[in-house]
Amino acid sequence: MRWPRPLRSLTLGGVCALAACAHAPPRPRVAVEFDDAGLRRELATIASARFDGRRPGTAGAHATVAYLAGRLGEFGLKPAFGDSYTQQVPLVELRPAVAPRLAFSPTGKEGAAIRIAYPSGMLLWTPRESGSGSLRASRVVFVGYGIDSLELNRHDYAGADVRGRTVLVLDGLPPGVSTAGRSAIENYGLARYKFAEAARHGARGVLLLQVDSPAAEPWSALMNRYTGGLIEAPAADGHASEPLVEGWLSASAARQVFSAAGENFAVAAARAQAADFRALDLGLEAQASVRETVRRFDSQNVAAFVKGRRHPRECVLYSAHWDQLGRVSEGGRSAALPGAVDDATGVAGLLLLAQRFARAEPQRSIVFLATTAGEYGSLGAAWYADHPRCPLTSTVADIDLEMLHVGGPTRDVSSFAFGESQLDHFLVAAADLQGRLVHGDPQPMRLRFARSDAAVFAGRGLPSLYAIGGPDDAAMGPVWGGEQVDRYFSRAYLRPADRYLPTWDVRGTLEDLRLYFAVGIRLASIERFPDWRHGQRNAPAREN
Repeated sequence: MRWPRPLRSLTLGGVCALAACAHAPPRPRVAVEFDDAGLRRELATIASARFDGRRPGTAGAHATVAYLAGRLGEFGLKPAFGDSYTQQVPLVELRPAVAPRLAFSPTGKEGAAIRIAYPSGMLLWTPRESGSGSLRASRVVFVGYGIDSLELNRHDYAGADVRGRTVLVLDGLPPGVSTAGRSAIENYGLARYKFAEAARHGARGVLLLQVDSPAAEPWSALMNRYTGGLIEAPAADGHASEPLVEGWLSASAARQVFSAAGENFAVAAARAQAADFRALDLGLEAQASVRETVRRFDSQNVAAFVKGRRHPRECVLYSAHWDQLGRVSEGGRSAALPGAVDDATGVAGLLLLAQRFARAEPQRSIVFLATTAGEYGSLGAAWYADHPRCPLTSTVADIDLEMLHVGGPTRDVSSFAFGESQLDHFLVAAADLQGRLVHGDPQPMRLRFARSDAAVFAGRGLPSLYAIGGPDDAAMGPVWGGEQVDRYFSRAYLRPADRYLPTWDVRGTLEDLRLYFAVGIRLASIERFPDWRHGQRNAPAREN
């Protein structure tokens, strides 16, 4: 496996020219040791059965919020929202009231319907707050990757009228699409983009097709993500403008449906990779029904801050999402998702950083934000971005702690939006002091930046850093390190197997926490705010 070429440190003069070092106060000297036992204690607690999978709107979530607020208070940090450590985030939950149904039959012809089993072959829901949706004799059209973009020179809906119809859409991005230095491109691979694009073209139903790819989410992860119910932000129109029915087909179910249409799924998917792909009417009709229970509730972001000595109204933001999916069915039994890597590692790291900054006396304020509903489209991060403790125009940057590296020390750092903002220089300088090289995303088809809270803040124009220890394990090398990442995603991601073990090697995690501290304390003292590189992102947070 060939990894992206790393970037060696710029000269100190180059970094200083960018960061206006000539006008910056002396670098603060702060001990940055992080306690192995303290990290393990937080990991074991946050990923424990005590919080019952940390699903928003449950008793486990309330206990998680109380624990985090209590810890931040114990460290002596100030509450971020007046006299409260919590921020109310309105959410809507839609849970299946009965098992959804889905079938396909030949258009206008007599013939046996192909019924797709739930949840082994399909996952189905309605995003509409009415809680019910159905498809009746809805013509089925395959629209490839469902991308309509001048930026990518792809127009997968060209020539197709899908109004009132059901579209089948391949998951992810077409092979060969480069996201290097352009993390916003990843958004085209997200489910939420594909659903929104189908709605824009008037589709009534949208079914994403699981693809056979090492970077694709396993069906077990998709089942755990969706069978417990959808959580979304409330909308003024109750999401009435969205497709009536949304969902997924497993790769095996997709092959079955395409075969019924006289098509080969693998061949059709390969044709869809071409930029001149044109949509294909499959000569099938879809019938579906969904009925859900609807619950509206408030979840909570948790946040605290250390007041800056010189610029208290300007801040550096650290973020991590505290939630997971709650309880799932595993082997016929109900089990809580511990979410140890995703994202107890990030929340534990957030707490340790908060504890260290509490006695660091930074020049600017440092905000520590634990968001809700990260697993449901970073809804808590979006709410905070719209209702921040520190205005985004006064925020230097976001450093997001998402699925931290667990393992031994590494020779490298993977930065998932590398090459896009001036934050690179601060990261490279700090990594260089650790003897590590920085490179971009070694597995961009996983869309890790687009799925993180960092992408929400970047989308609002705030330079955002999401970086973790890379695959080049100091003892075993990059191939072995890459295999460990693949093993986690195929065997543990969004499954009960993602649990904390006392045997974990967290030396690399601690090394990364020192890196995050070094970048943050530097950002708290520089004269000029870092910005996006030319041509990267729209930057309202910097233009206002």
